[in-house]
Amino acid sequence: MILGVDIGTTSVKVAAFGPDGTLLRRHRTGCVTARPRPGWAEQDPLGWWRGCVDGIGAVVSALPAGSTVRSIGLVGQVNTHVFVDEHLQPLSPAIIWQDQRGSEIAAEIDARFAPPVKVRLWGAPITLDASFTASRALWYSRNAPREWARTRWILSPKDFVAAKLTGAIRTDGRAAVRLADRSGTRYLPQAVDLVDGLAERLPPIAESTAPLGPVTDPQLGIGSAVVVVGTMDTFGDIVGTATTQAGRAMITIGTSLVAAGASARAVPTRGIATFPPRAGLYIHAGPTQAAGDSLRWWSQACGLDIDTVLAQAAGAAAGSAGVVFTPHLMGERAPLWDASVRGSFLGLSSATTRDEMSRAVLEGVAMSARHVFGGVEEACGLPLSRVVLSGGGARSDLWAQIHADVLGRPVQRLRVHDSAVLGAALLGAVGAGIHPDVETAADRVVEADRVFTPMPANARRLDSLYEVYTASHRALAEIHSALDVWRTAVG
Repeated sequence: MILGVDIGTTSVKVAAFGPDGTLLRRHRTGCVTARPRPGWAEQDPLGWWRGCVDGIGAVVSALPAGSTVRSIGLVGQVNTHVFVDEHLQPLSPAIIWQDQRGSEIAAEIDARFAPPVKVRLWGAPITLDASFTASRALWYSRNAPREWARTRWILSPKDFVAAKLTGAIRTDGRAAVRLADRSGTRYLPQAVDLVDGLAERLPPIAESTAPLGPVTDPQLGIGSAVVVVGTMDTFGDIVGTATTQAGRAMITIGTSLVAAGASARAVPTRGIATFPPRAGLYIHAGPTQAAGDSLRWWSQACGLDIDTVLAQAAGAAAGSAGVVFTPHLMGERAPLWDASVRGSFLGLSSATTRDEMSRAVLEGVAMSARHVFGGVEEACGLPLSRVVLSGGGARSDLWAQIHADVLGRPVQRLRVHDSAVLGAALLGAVGAGIHPDVETAADRVVEADRVFTPMPANARRLDSLYEVYTASHRALAEIHSALDVWRTAVG
């Protein structure tokens, strides 16, 4: 058996698969996000660890007698940082990727790099935002100097959990977002040197399939299973969706949404990140800020469970009677990279129903997917004919159909919805020698279970509303900026 662990924003998922990708058992432990101040977002790192331990225990105990766990692969949310001492004790809550407390510092850092320099260093004119490790480390050193002085390591969630499992401290080049150079094998001096003392607090870089060693705690009941370094959740999704050949693309709907595509070339594109190439293949991707999180927020605001909100949305016509939702609840990442923008409903009238607003939330998230996907396709420099849909949001037939309608192209939904945890398991399998490489593993294992094709009438209605969606950010930029000033002033 092979195990995959995904330390996500909403939950820690642990799943056991056969080497052929057959899902055998899975377990999910919810994660709590605290928001102690406007723009802040934090999690308890030990909650990730408990979720991992509980998940492994639950999954392994349910496997058939005589089953052997050969490997464990890990992926996790990135641009989430936990500051720990030499004993791996967290010195404060982890600051997660949604957190905007360092946005002013990030703007200062970003202004130091002209667009041509960004292209040379990172491959595209990217924005160094509040989730950039250097921005966060500089904020932490200024605002928590005692904790900063005691910090031995700055770790991502999967690196923290891997260290607790094995005692080994490593990361990979993809999880070291914006810190690793374009080869993904070493740190970029121009990024690391932005903060005094940052370099000595960063874990060594290794390949994502490199073995870290066995699990040190025999009570976990997994014997000598090999634990590998692992990678960021997006690359877990890349592997778990088989977006491992040029011309393939994926959209995954979790707490955030990520659109990504693969190509043999890299066209610098504003707002889109390009991963270090592997075997001549580039992965281009862009993450949004609030996809499933928008549905969670709206269901809580309505006092309803998510299934009820989805059922209400199904009762409304495509286009939500002209209501457009922008899902920028915590600012926006790709392709806008704007920390001050916030969400909105546009086009409300006295006749607007809650069903229409519920559908608008789903459509707005799909429009954010199209917005990012356009940049991804530009960065690839070729049409992306194969688009797969995965993540928790893909479980909804309605939301999958809405994505096909908004994108104006067919989307394939995968047999294993939790593609990141499957990708994690496949990384572990490669590290244990079960598969020769991630590309072969993905092609052997990943399968679609349904294709959603656009409904022409719905696609036409949503296409014109998409133009409203994209125009709204340009039209309301000054208003969002003024509101950001107001929020800062009132604290």
